[in-house]
Amino acid sequence: MTLINAVPQRQGAVGPRSAELPDGCLALAELAGHVLGRPVHHVRQTREVSEVDHGVASRAVLTGPNRAAQLAALEAPGGPVLTIGGDCGVELVPIGVARFRYGPGLGVAWFDAHPDLNTASTSPSGAFHGMVLRSLFGEGDPDFAADPALVPGNVALLGTRVFDPEERAAVSRGLAVTSVDALAVEKLYVHVDLDVLDPAEFPGLNYPEPDGWTIARLVSELDALSDYEVVGAGITECVGTAREVEVLEPVLAAIGRLLGH
Repeated sequence: MTLINAVPQRQGAVGPRSAELPDGCLALAELAGHVLGRPVHHVRQTREVSEVDHGVASRAVLTGPNRAAQLAALEAPGGPVLTIGGDCGVELVPIGVARFRYGPGLGVAWFDAHPDLNTASTSPSGAFHGMVLRSLFGEGDPDFAADPALVPGNVALLGTRVFDPEERAAVSRGLAVTSVDALAVEKLYVHVDLDVLDPAEFPGLNYPEPDGWTIARLVSELDALSDYEVVGAGITECVGTAREVEVLEPVLAAIGRLLGH
C-alpha cells in the first residue's frame, strides 16, 4: 500500500522562487492524498538556510536535520513510497534507500528538464538539486555520494532538454541513457520534476524551461511504464498554489496506477 511522504525541503534550490517550495509541496501533497485516497505523512524539514560550504549551498542543513528526518521516515515504509518535494534534492534519500533494498538491478526513469548531473565543482549555482543524480551514482561530494550507488546505464533521462557541459560529458560516458527502451532493469523508481512540463501547461514551476511536455504527454509516458515493477516515485519542484496544482490530478493518478500495479 502506497505511503505518501511530503518533504517540504527548499535548501537544495537557490532560485527566485525556492522559498515557495514548502508551500507548493504541501499543496501538491494534499492533492495527492485526495487523488490516491491515502493519508499524507509530513516529514519535518527546517526552512532555515546555511552558508555555501565546499561549493554546496546550505550544505550543513542538507546533510544534517533534513536528511535525518527523511531517513527516519523510510525506516519501515511497508510498501511503495511516493515522495512529494520540495526540491529535487529530496530524491537522494528515497532513491538511495531503494538502491540498498532492491540491489543493482534498480533503474530510474528521470523525468526532468535538467539531468541534475553536476558536481559541486561544475555547478554554476551551487544548488544541490542540480547535483542529486550525480550523487546517486556515487560521485561528487562524498557527504552526498550514494553507497551503494546506481549502476551506470540504469537511468533514463526523459524530457530532458537543458544540459550544462559537464552533464553532457557524464551522459556521453554512459552514466545515463536517453530512452526507457535502453534500460535493462528489474525494478524502477520514477522521478518527476514538474519542470519537464511546459510552463504554459503548468505555471507553478520552480525552474521553468521552454519547450516542455504537455500534461497529456507526461501521463502517456508514465502509463507506458506499466510493464515495470515500480517500487517508488517522487514529484518535485512545485511552487504552485492549491488551485494551480489541480491540473496535475491526471499525473498523480498515473503515478498511483504505477505504484499500485
